[in-house]
Amino acid sequence: MSNKKQYKRITVKSLVEMKATGEKISMLTAYDYTMAKIVDGAGVDVILVGDSASNVMAGHETTLPITLDQMIYHASSVVRAIERSLVVVDLPFGTYQSDSKEALRSAIRIMKESGGHAVKLEGGKEIKDSIKKILNAGIPVMGHLGLTPQSIYKFGTYTVRAKEEEEAEQLLLDAKMLERIGCFAIVLEKIPAKLAKQVAESISIPVIGIGAGADVDGQVLVLHDMIGMTHEFNPRFLRRYMNLYETMTKSIGKYVSDVKSSDFPNAEEQY
Repeated sequence: MSNKKQYKRITVKSLVEMKATGEKISMLTAYDYTMAKIVDGAGVDVILVGDSASNVMAGHETTLPITLDQMIYHASSVVRAIERSLVVVDLPFGTYQSDSKEALRSAIRIMKESGGHAVKLEGGKEIKDSIKKILNAGIPVMGHLGLTPQSIYKFGTYTVRAKEEEEAEQLLLDAKMLERIGCFAIVLEKIPAKLAKQVAESISIPVIGIGAGADVDGQVLVLHDMIGMTHEFNPRFLRRYMNLYETMTKSIGKYVSDVKSSDFPNAEEQY
């Protein structure tokens, strides 16, 4: 569709425009310079420097252990690679829940020290004050509802959220509240597609889904899952576009055997 507006740089305003014109938003994670350069160059609209770095980069079981300093390190690496994408950075667990002043301090550090363009916080009405304080400082905020991985110990499981009517109603109220106080977009994670569609239709800011069906305004996946570098994690919502795990394992194995057999380096590969 050539009549779509071409964006030289994606801003929070671009995303709201995309929703209004019916253009779907593409979002992927990245945590380092080399990968971010590829993702940005391939035309992804939004890069999320996710606290999923805790899992895929650091090997933790949950997103909880990653620190603000570590998130700033990952985010600044990503920002140095970017020409077009909007870079959104997760506020890690424990840096915004306890009080709104600390939330603001955390968000300011991310913006100043990493050069990121926006922050993302998990939760609804319980973190309303924190979000308002960050927004009042002129920092764009993306919300995150549904399965909120930082609350894993409260839920006790990574299963689908908001299947019960009460939780579904609260989620819809939270989404409307996030729009009302000024968030520019919301991620909906692992909720029924029907509910996600309802949320997307009832607010004017973009709704980006992960395991939330096709009737939202955009999609996000974890890069390492999408290109198949990880292979143990197989949720229903994940489409693997490559099997990089297999390709890399074969290539590294070949390198090892070439070194062992003195095949590498050959005459052309030396000075």
